[in-house]
Parts: sequence; structure tokens; C-alpha cells
Amino acid sequence: MIKVAVVVASRANYARIKSVLFALRQQARVHLQLIVGASALLHRFGNAVEVIEKDGFVPAAKVHFLIEGETPTTMAKSTGLAIIELATLFENLRPDVVVTVADRFETLATAVAASYMNIPVAHTQGGEVTGSIDESVRHAITKLAHIHFPATEIARQRLLLMGEDPRWVFLTGCPAIDLILLTDLEQSPQEVVRRYGGTGAALDLRQPYLLVLQHPVTTEYPRGLEQIQATLRALDILRMPTIMLWPNADAGSDEIAKGIRQFREHKNPNYIHFYRNFSPEDFLVLMRHAACMIGNSSSAIREGAFLGTPAVNIGSRQQARERGRNVVDVDYDTEQIVSAVRRQVAMGRYPPDYLYGDGHAGERIAAILARLQPGEIPVQKVLYYPQFWEKRYRQSA
Repeated sequence: MIKVAVVVASRANYARIKSVLFALRQQARVHLQLIVGASALLHRFGNAVEVIEKDGFVPAAKVHFLIEGETPTTMAKSTGLAIIELATLFENLRPDVVVTVADRFETLATAVAASYMNIPVAHTQGGEVTGSIDESVRHAITKLAHIHFPATEIARQRLLLMGEDPRWVFLTGCPAIDLILLTDLEQSPQEVVRRYGGTGAALDLRQPYLLVLQHPVTTEYPRGLEQIQATLRALDILRMPTIMLWPNADAGSDEIAKGIRQFREHKNPNYIHFYRNFSPEDFLVLMRHAACMIGNSSSAIREGAFLGTPAVNIGSRQQARERGRNVVDVDYDTEQIVSAVRRQVAMGRYPPDYLYGDGHAGERIAAILARLQPGEIPVQKVLYYPQFWEKRYRQSA
């Protein structure tokens, strides 16, 4: 039996690891320890823990470590508090391996706490390239992690170039793609949104509609207000039925939420409905039927490519991330956004692109973890370099 702790700290975290959790639960050799924390526990960020528990998972622990404010300072402090709280949980639960997801500050805190406690860290979605502080965080986690589950071949190659041991780098695909194969995508979007409250106008989703999700870019703090205003002005010109979600908990979130509230109060738009959260499967249904997805969420690039959903990516948050043909990039410019959305809507759906996997990543990751023996993964990492690097280093010395 091997104890596998998985930390889920946001609604995005859960969507990115849900298939792995289901697959781990099916492994006889695995004792799953699910830890839920941070924004996943908070109502204003969608209370993702309710979705998690509705899916049949019973968290081994729930932990609050998100400091109010959504500024760079509170983000740094939340990371520190998360290290403290997670270290206590790891001491109590004594997992054999800790799984951390992608590139958020909670992910970094998980990797720091576990690695300092000599607990092997398994990391998903390493080796990718994007903008914002996420870029630095992701690569820092790579150097703290001991076993890697990259989503693409290019990401795998980057991990090897960073000196990671190829014996512990496994190309699995992205677990987020798995849910597409498990979801009834032909559900009516109108029926899906009826299951949620939200605020705003009633929408006729039999018409072409937009799906909007725009998060703050931490390294561009505090420009979130002007950035979301450019998007909202574009929506006011387009005036298509629009489903809009509130942003995540990163620094600058409050500015984006402020811009949305001001727009809602001053314009009272009869074409937008605002939602806090959807289950991962319901969000996929809405993506599948959307005429265009707008904002800067990686879901437009990952799941969007597989689904063929036209997407307009705004700004630098997804800078240089591998993408399929379904994505058009624009700046924080209202005219650019309007023009790109109109082109994408006219284009219609794109052919499926399997860049981020075939929908079986969770099974692969769970099978690899289940084969591990406690203590098998060396916690003392030795950088792996090809022989020519060693030769070059010796010559220069």
C-alpha cells in the first residue's frame, strides 16, 4: 500500500486533477489522501469543495490559508502560510508521495513543504512556458519535484534540458483532457446553466453565445482594472449572449472583480449572466457549444484545442504556451478583441487537436504512482546531464 496525498486548492486545480483522483481511487494499492484548501473552500471563488464532495470524495483534511486582499503581498503571505499549514498536515498524514498540480502559489507551497520534509513530490504540467509569475513558479516546482508528468513532448524535452532524471519523467498528457471523454457534451447549455444561480440577465443559449473568463496577471499588477475594462467594452459592442465567470484568487483579482461589478451596475447589461463556478463537466459542455471563448484561461488552449472551440486569448498570461489552431491572440485592446471575436465566430468550430493528450492521462499517472514502493523515489536529487555537458564542464574546469 502506498499513501498518495493530492492537494487541491482551487476550482482550476480540481479540473486539472479530477481524472487522476478517480483513477487513484480504483487502484487497490493506493490509499488516497485528498487535501482541499485555499480558494476551493471559499464561496466567492465558487466553493469547489462542494463539487468535490458531490463527486464522492471525502477530504482527509480541509485547510484555510488564503489571506484576504488579492495583492502581491497577500499572495506571498498566503504562500508562506500554506507552507506552514501543509507541513503540519503532511506530518500528521505521513504520505509516501505528494501530488501537486501545475503552477499556482499553492502548488509551490505544496512542493516546498513536502520536499523539505523528504517526501517525494509528483508534479503535473511541468515543462510548459507561459507568462506571469506562473512561469517562474512552474520551473521552481520542477526543481523541487522528484517525479514529473508533463502533458506534451516539448514540455518533456524541457524537463530533460533542465537536468531532470529521464527515469522519472513520464509523458502522460494533460488530465484535464480526460474529462472530455467522460462528459456528455451534447447536453443543452440552457439546461446546464439552470442548475446554477448567478446574477444577470436570462440568456437564450440556443443562439450563438460567448464564454468569458479573464484572470489577473500577477506580474502586471495593478493593471487588472484597465485590462478587464477593455474586454467589457468589447462585450458591450458585440452584445451577444455571454456567460462570464469571476476571476481566480491571484493578486489583482479584486481589481478585475471591481471592474466587472462597476460594469454590471452602470450598464445593467441584458446580454450577460455572471457565475461563480461550474463543475468541470458542466464547464466543458458550455465550452463545447460556445461560439467563442474569450479571456486568458489555459482551458481555452488545453481543452479548447481538443474540443475545437474558437478562442480569443487576451494579453500575456498564456504567452508562448503551446497552442492549437483554435486560438487567436490579441492585446488588451477593445478593437482587437471585437475584430478577433467576430472572425472566430464566423470561422465556426475547428477540427480537434490532440496536442495536450488523448484523454487517458489520469489512468497513466495513477498506474505509475500505484507501482511505486514506499521509499523507492530518491529524495536527494542529482541533476542529470548528458555526457557532452559533463565533458564540456570538465574541460572548462
